Amino acid sequence: MKAKKNLYLSVIVMLVIVYIGLLTILYCSESANDQSMIRTFGDALWYSLVTLTTVGYGDLVPVTPLGHMVGIIFLLLSAGIMVTLLGGLLSFIASEGMPLFLLCLQKKKNWYYFADYGVESNTLAANIYKEDPNALIIFGEKRSSQSESPSYPCLYLSSSPDKIIAKKKNEGAKCKVFLMKENDIGINRRAVNLHELPVEVYARTTNGQDNLSDNIHFFNSYECCARQYWRSKPLCSYETTIVLIGFGNYGHRILERAIMTNIISVDQHVAYHIFGNAQEFLHVHHCLGDLFSINEESVWRDSLIFHQEAWEKHHELLGRADRIIICEDDEQKGWSIFWTLRKYYLLFGRIDLRNSWKAPGISCFGTNEDIYTTQQIIRTDLNKAAVMINEIFLRSVTYSALSWERLDDLHRQSKIVAADHLLMKTRILLKDETITNLTASAVKEAYNRYCETKSSQEIREMYRKLDHMRSYRFYAFYNWSYGSIRDDTERQHPMLRPYEELTEEQKQERDAAWELMGMIYGELE
Repeated sequence: MKAKKNLYLSVIVMLVIVYIGLLTILYCSESANDQSMIRTFGDALWYSLVTLTTVGYGDLVPVTPLGHMVGIIFLLLSAGIMVTLLGGLLSFIASEGMPLFLLCLQKKKNWYYFADYGVESNTLAANIYKEDPNALIIFGEKRSSQSESPSYPCLYLSSSPDKIIAKKKNEGAKCKVFLMKENDIGINRRAVNLHELPVEVYARTTNGQDNLSDNIHFFNSYECCARQYWRSKPLCSYETTIVLIGFGNYGHRILERAIMTNIISVDQHVAYHIFGNAQEFLHVHHCLGDLFSINEESVWRDSLIFHQEAWEKHHELLGRADRIIICEDDEQKGWSIFWTLRKYYLLFGRIDLRNSWKAPGISCFGTNEDIYTTQQIIRTDLNKAAVMINEIFLRSVTYSALSWERLDDLHRQSKIVAADHLLMKTRILLKDETITNLTASAVKEAYNRYCETKSSQEIREMYRKLDHMRSYRFYAFYNWSYGSIRDDTERQHPMLRPYEELTEEQKQERDAAWELMGMIYGELE
């Protein structure tokens, strides 16, 4: 590349020397003739430009034989120069020259760089442009001629991120970089040095890790889907039988969030029937048997029943299910299951279908427009309550504690689960199962209700048991067990035992999760 640049520079220098030489010859030959109109070097320059550009005013013409010869050379060169200039201009427009030029003119805008152009990238970019009118969308590859043109202005540049970021020259907000393909951070050569650049990176992954370095953040589309599902379609008190068909990446996450957030009554006995290969799940989460009835329905606690046989055989179960969740990773297979259920089975409960696109008359979830949003990916709003919980915790303790940015994945998840359960707490306190959004007014009203009812010892005990169930489930899911003192290395916690076995002081600690509502609604406003 350097050798090519040196060659171009040498050619340009040589052409300039030849051009100046021709001008000198023209000036010297013409200025010595009394009848010549070209008397100065400026006249020679003007004549050359008029001739080379094929304008031909005729105001200046050479009269000497040598001047005629130089004029002929300029005439012969004019066509080639015009073709070269036109070709250069077209090449500049067709290549990345024009996008790079436009990029330099928009340094103060908010830059959003996508490593590839795909359905997910396009959906997120469209949502970003709706929310941020000052956004500049940049795609790191050329758009396919077969794909539709985006509905928003954008640039296509196949240059590496570091070259693009260099054009910003640290003006305005940091550029946000999105790697929308799964585990792209490990295989995309353009992601190698992103941790060294002044950017915020959001990379799609298949695991639950939240951060890699200070500026690299991960998001998991399966987890985003599960959180969005249980937030928009929370468990209701009348539901005791839930069927999950499909236990791949989406099914795992749907069940995981159900385990950790679907706590609405101390007497609940919800049976989750799961169809799909659950062998790995049971091996990994081996402590769930302490809190759930595994593979056998219970009337006094929740059950996790994993079916080895095909779902098609269970007509009676599907008929009495309060909710059927079709969460196959393969969308075509999911649609096939949906139509089979609708066509051949007598069903009384609802059917929720995971699909990338909304379909009229069908309860779909996990659509691209719901998942690939700034709230889900950048998560400033989605995790707002969780960040608040951690900040309130920091203010309430006398010892040194970690800020949100420095928390590891386990402790972040514990705050996220506690925040997600605030919606359930609000629904419980207000006895209103139509609430699906955690608004400041709803939380305030719920907290007032808590203050009115907590004087009753029986009700207060119920509140404490509910939050103990939530906390116990979270740690059991991550394979923690009881220990007389907390030991993160050994994964032991003194609270991980039945509520009745807790000390009075330990029981009182559960009040904090409810009192938290009184501090958080002001922040939500």
